[in-house]
Amino acid sequence: MKILDADQTRAHLNFERLVPALRDAFAGDATVPPRHVHAVEAGSDRGTVLIMPAWSDAGYLGIKTINIFPGNGARGLPGLHATYVLYDAHTGVPLAQLDGNEITAHRTAAASALGASYLSRKDASTLLVLGTGRVARLLPAAHASTRSIRKVRVWNHRPEGARALATEWRHAGWDADAVEDLAAGVRTADIVSCATLATAPLVRGEWLAPGSHLDLIGSFTPAMKEAHPSCFADARVFVDTEEAPTKAGDLLDAFAANALTPEGIQATLAQLCRGERPGRLSPSERTVFKAVGSALEDLAAATLVWQGAASEAG
Repeated sequence: MKILDADQTRAHLNFERLVPALRDAFAGDATVPPRHVHAVEAGSDRGTVLIMPAWSDAGYLGIKTINIFPGNGARGLPGLHATYVLYDAHTGVPLAQLDGNEITAHRTAAASALGASYLSRKDASTLLVLGTGRVARLLPAAHASTRSIRKVRVWNHRPEGARALATEWRHAGWDADAVEDLAAGVRTADIVSCATLATAPLVRGEWLAPGSHLDLIGSFTPAMKEAHPSCFADARVFVDTEEAPTKAGDLLDAFAANALTPEGIQATLAQLCRGERPGRLSPSERTVFKAVGSALEDLAAATLVWQGAASEAG
């Protein structure tokens, strides 16, 4: 079994290839069982363990284990740590262990961009990112693979973190600024992408401009939420998977507030990728995309890495 470290894994996850790979994966057939979710309590520390398997007729089976500890920020540690093992689906033989953190961050950002490719305006050029973690850092590059992003702004509950990330992005060539007035930042953004571990709503519906696209990719449990129920009222709402309406705190709160019904959800990402349902219908409508993540995305990303590494090895 090959061991591919973070650098080796990252080298094969450029968004120009990863976003189309995810589009093909959602349009195709794969088996994705429900994730296993376990609460972890160790003294006063609390976390969540997810076990996410998937396999397909392409011949690959993958299993990701991901640990989420929201309190890690206070320790100067990432909130998520993951491992990924890829197997031959015909024999069960292990092929490779990949860096799960890179797989998770890149596939999450790529799914965000994939959703936006159907749901944001084609002329969307201003991106506001909420959060400064692993996924948030990748969002400008991911969205720039499908839209002509010219201006990037970032907000974080710790303003110094937003300023540091904006500086980092400027050094990478982006026109980037940190914002402290979140409402003002949301009002002027074409795409608002939330990649946080928030447990209380950050974005309100009245802040969102006509024609804007709200991308919610951080929360994945009923206790986590990034958007107020008002964000879903008078918007066309889409989800990554059929699992999202049962797992996402944002959606559950919107249902409870009668701002959205389960039947009001327009489509899943698979339905968009297969052309079974339409995405954005007009330049003026508001759209919302709520993702909780899928093992299908992990499998597509891991397969891309494995095939790239195998090609390099000759």
